[in-house]
Amino acid sequence: MTCDVTDASAVAARVRALVPPPESVSDSVREIVGAVAQGGDRALLELEQCFGGSGLPLRVESHELQAARDSLDPAVRRGLETAIANVGEVARAGVSSDLDVTLSQGHSVRLREVPVRRAAVYAPGGAHPYPSSVVMGVITAQAAGVDHVVVAAPAHPIILGACALCGADEVYRMGGAQAIAALAYGTETIAPVDVIVGPGNLYVQEAKVQVSNRVGIEGFAGPSDLCIVASAGADPEPLALDLLAQAEHGKDSVAVAVSDDPRLVQALCESLRVDVAGRVAVVEASDSVVALAFAEAFAPEHLQLVGSDAELLAPRVRNAGCVLVGSYSATAFSDYVAGSNHTLPTDGRARFASGLTVKHFRRSMSEIRLNEQSADELGVAGVPIAQAEGFQYHAASMQARMRERLAS
Repeated sequence: MTCDVTDASAVAARVRALVPPPESVSDSVREIVGAVAQGGDRALLELEQCFGGSGLPLRVESHELQAARDSLDPAVRRGLETAIANVGEVARAGVSSDLDVTLSQGHSVRLREVPVRRAAVYAPGGAHPYPSSVVMGVITAQAAGVDHVVVAAPAHPIILGACALCGADEVYRMGGAQAIAALAYGTETIAPVDVIVGPGNLYVQEAKVQVSNRVGIEGFAGPSDLCIVASAGADPEPLALDLLAQAEHGKDSVAVAVSDDPRLVQALCESLRVDVAGRVAVVEASDSVVALAFAEAFAPEHLQLVGSDAELLAPRVRNAGCVLVGSYSATAFSDYVAGSNHTLPTDGRARFASGLTVKHFRRSMSEIRLNEQSADELGVAGVPIAQAEGFQYHAASMQARMRERLAS
């Protein structure tokens, strides 16, 4: 494909269309969520059996978690421990302190952030187990100060080992939309949570959306996508591997490279395998400005900038879940051990959504302290507004705190 500044958005839409939109699963998910909300453990276990779950007991006991941790391959364990350390350090840097603001009327407003009490992390495990998703969710929730962190996942040994390494408080062997419903509504065995996060298939993500009037969610996380903006001087071989790595996530993932260097475009096309041609694209842009316009329109989950000209674009990027700058900064590093979170907005949602951070496990609130002076001064301003809105008791409530009552 070729692209100029006038059609960057249209070309980005064509690349998105390489992966057909999935059929709606909202009705099926609504039935599953409703069944668990009404039927509790019984409905949950029936659905788990129907969809190939591992059955009883729902809760994974501590001795099983410790055994899984101790049986981890030593290299895998060291890798997970590196990820835990780095993700934790980055996550803790995002925790805000309380901020006191003193206003001119003499009163103060304290801006506070408080963690939720109970949060859940969903870790997928269909074709592949995702211990990395356990790390991204559990460690970030702990950094946010969450009291109790729950994991829902298939009982795969490496996932259970990751849960033990991370110190998850509860682990349940369940998956799919029924797991999301159980976490949101609670069952006889599972206490409901305040926030649910984590990647997963379309059913899982749709279930998160459907229960989001009851619990907090971080957004719609999946299927995965990647955009590489490359300029002259970039090595095509590792970039081709980056594209193939993203396609490795499955048939619903899409990866695209865009460059204003015709030789690099040709080299990338020659390096890519035929079996993923339908989900991997290479776009030739007229210049770096157009390449950036394409990337902004595509709004990728991951954006790689490689080559001296492309790397200069980093400060101008707005629409990306995560930006990786330089030839060494492959998306794969951020998926596992770089310290950034790999639960990111997908399908163009990076225009308005953010990757998972401690903020998703914390909520803001104001603590207000007025004194006699500020009640007087603010009453002069507030009472007429309340009266204009027709709320006489709002006005009276403020007047009761004022030394000089305003005329009604």
